[in-house]
Order: sequence, then C-alpha cells, then structure tokens
Amino acid sequence: MSNLDLAIIGIYLLSMIGVGVYFSRKNKSSEQFTTASGKIPGWALGLSFYATFLSAITFLGDPGKSFGSNWNPFVFSLSIPFAALVATKLFVPFYRNGEAISAYSHLEERFGAWARTYAMVCFIMTQLARMGTIFYGLALTINALTGIQMEGIILVSGFVIICYTVLGGMEAVIWTEVIQAILKTLGALLILVIITSQIGFSDVLAIGQRDAKFSLGSFSPDLTTSSFWVILSYGFFINLTNFGIDQNYIQRYHTAKNTQDAAKSIWLCVLYYLPVSFLFFFIGTALYAYYDLNPTLILELKKQVALERNMGVEALKATDYADRVLPFFMKTQIPKGLLGLLLAALLSAGMSTMSSGMNSSATVFLKDIYLRYVQPDLAPQKQLRVLLISTVVMGCLGIVFGICMIGVKSLLDVWWKLSGIFAGGMLGIFLLGFLAKHVSNMAAKIAAIGGVIVIAWMSFKDLLPANYQSPLDAKLTVVVGTLTIVGLGLFAQFFMKKR
Repeated sequence: MSNLDLAIIGIYLLSMIGVGVYFSRKNKSSEQFTTASGKIPGWALGLSFYATFLSAITFLGDPGKSFGSNWNPFVFSLSIPFAALVATKLFVPFYRNGEAISAYSHLEERFGAWARTYAMVCFIMTQLARMGTIFYGLALTINALTGIQMEGIILVSGFVIICYTVLGGMEAVIWTEVIQAILKTLGALLILVIITSQIGFSDVLAIGQRDAKFSLGSFSPDLTTSSFWVILSYGFFINLTNFGIDQNYIQRYHTAKNTQDAAKSIWLCVLYYLPVSFLFFFIGTALYAYYDLNPTLILELKKQVALERNMGVEALKATDYADRVLPFFMKTQIPKGLLGLLLAALLSAGMSTMSSGMNSSATVFLKDIYLRYVQPDLAPQKQLRVLLISTVVMGCLGIVFGICMIGVKSLLDVWWKLSGIFAGGMLGIFLLGFLAKHVSNMAAKIAAIGGVIVIAWMSFKDLLPANYQSPLDAKLTVVVGTLTIVGLGLFAQFFMKKR
C-alpha cells in the first residue's frame, strides 16, 4: 500500500476517535451513555440501523457467496420488510411504552429471573460471535492488502473501536455509524464502477445467466437444503430476533425522540439496506465474470490458496477462495489513493456493528447482571463506571473471539450457524410471553428445556450417528427452535390446565 493509502486510513481511524472525544463532553451519566438521552432524530437512527446491518460480514460475505455459488443468500435480505412490518406494529410500541432500557427485564416480569438470564446469556454470546466474525473479516482483507499479521490488525482496530465507544457512549456510536453508513455505501459503488469500467454490464449479465449465478435457490418445498423457502424463513426469524429481542436494536428505540421516529427508522433501514445488499451480491457476480474473462489475473490467489490447503490448483473450487476474491481484487486492481478509501469503507463496515454491540452488551451487563444480582442500589455515577469497564471487557472478549476464528472457510456460513443457535431460544421465549399471555412460568420452563434440546440436536448433528441426525437444513435451527418453544409452551399449559 502507498503512503497516501495509509494516510487516508490513519485519518479515518483518528476521526472516529475524534467523534468519541467530541461527545465525551456530554457523556456524564448512564442514561446519556446508553440512550443518548432520547435526542436522536429518526433519519440518523435509520442510518445507524442500516450501518449495523451492513457489517463486514455483508461487505465480504455477500460478494463471496455470489462469486462462489449464487444469489440464494440474498433471499435473507428479502425477508427484512416482513420482519420490519411486525416490529413497527408490535415491538416498537411495546418497548417505547415501557421504561426499562433492557430488552430482557420484560421476560423477568413475565416468567421470572431464569428467563431474563437465559435470554441475556444468548444475547451476549451472539454479540461475541458477531464481533469475532467481523474482526476476522477485517483482518482477512487488510492482511491480503498489507501483509500485516491478522492478530495485530484485530488488536489495533479493536483498540480504536473501544476508544470511541467508551469516550462517547451511544451518541458517538450512532453518529459514527451515520458517517460509516455513507462511507461504505460509496465504497461499494466505487468497487462496482471500477469492475464495470473493465468489463461491461452485458458481460456480467451474460456470464451470470450462463452459470446460473443469479439463482435465488430452488422454489420446491425442500427443507433439507438451502432452498428459497429455507433462507426466507431463516431470515424472517433472525430479523424478528433483531427487531424484537436484540438489545442492540431495542436500546436504540429509546434513543429516538418519540415512537413515530423509532418506527420510521426501521423502515429507513429497510429502504437503505435492500438496494445496497443487491449491490454487494452484484459485485460478487461481476467479479466472477471479470475473472472468467481474465483467468490469468486470479492465478496468483488460486496458487496461494492451493498451497495453504496442500492441494492442486485444478482441484480448487470457487467456494474455496470466494471470501478472498474481493480483497485480492482491491489489492491488484484498485489505484493508489482509492485503495485507502475502500479500506476505510471496509473498516467502517466492521466498526459500525461492533461499536453498537459493545455498548449494548455493557448495558445488558449493568441492567441484567450488576444491578440485578450484585448491587441494586448502585449510585448513578458508579453505574457509568460499570458501563465503561464492561464496554472495555466486551471489546477485549470480541478481540479474543476474532483471533480464535482465524482460518474459517466462509464468514457468512459461520455467522449464520452461530446466530441460529443463539437466536432460537431468545425469540421463542419472548414470543411465548408476548403472544400467549395465559402461559405460566412452569409451562415456559418446560418449553425452554425442550427448545434447547431441539436446538442442540440440530446444531450439532454432525457429531451424532447418521440415524439420529436432523434431516433439516441447519439454517432452520432458529425456525424450529422458536416454534418448538412456543408450541411446547402452549401444549404444556393446556395439559396442566386439563389436569
């Protein structure tokens, strides 16, 4: 990388810390740190949600998937409007009418402390998995461009994120996300312009159609593979979890000036995210067409991957190096100066998701652990101290998870599996309490135990004998787990009432 590129990246990182320093003047209470005192306009909150959705997993994983296979994962994005409709009608008014910032205090009121603790643990594990996956994605790309060790990249980027999140709290998180949302969108457009300046749109369409790259998956009712319906169901339930029980989102509902702004921000997120998600999948297909027309240009990457896997170049499949194609293209085809801008866009894609994750995880620790079990009468100033310390701890744990993920094959596959495991239980318990008001605490406990067993059975089926493995696609874990908990809860309540 040139000195100009490095200077651009340095300016970007320093500016993010600068935003944190600017808002640190206001960051004098736990309310300001967690909800920005409820003063964020709807349009900024919408960009903040969009920035969280558009993480480094999207920036690298979506082009990697469409390069290596097809547009089947894009169906996940198509499910978001359906989840947004439910969220704006039911979830946003529910949380805005309640005073609790924590998404999980409602579960304790409904079923007891066990439900709150279970959902809180699932949330924290989800955040650690998300942060680890994103840290690895950033490290993978920057390593390909600079040769810097991945562990060092994760440590430095993690330090910067922790700094501005601790300094500025939620207000700094949201306004840095507004900047990052614009930056990474422009970065994606720039990549597509550079690719299509070398090959035409007609080439991309022709090659994509020839090799079925635009396929959304099979429309047959097949639940054993990643069919259209499997991905749509998975996306709907995951996004219901995001909008309905994920502290990352619930907490930001309280930053809006009113309920209308909070609901509007969700639809703005959908409006921003859908076309940009389309853009990233198109970039992957454009890269496939580019290297199909110029096969010698990707030979270096293929030789490198073949050497790492100890196999011949001819034996490689596109999926073996799909996540590394975009970083390789940036390294070899992007002019000096523009590369720094694109790398800043990629950093923004990762940092936007992780900063909000650190802040919300710290809030959960304070509200659901410290004030609940350790010191309920903690003074407001000391609450802020606990928030700051727990933000740093969560950031450090995210860094550790990122280092542990070095070497995984597909970012998107890893994230989808981990999110499916943790999300199923959270959403099931929430919906059982939210929709079925007559279900008792005991019935909910029975449902949760049954749901955890089913989720474990589906998640770790590869460890079981063939006769005992789930025949369903692993992405249905969140769907089946959620429906199992709701169904078992209703059945157990009916049975106990009959007795």
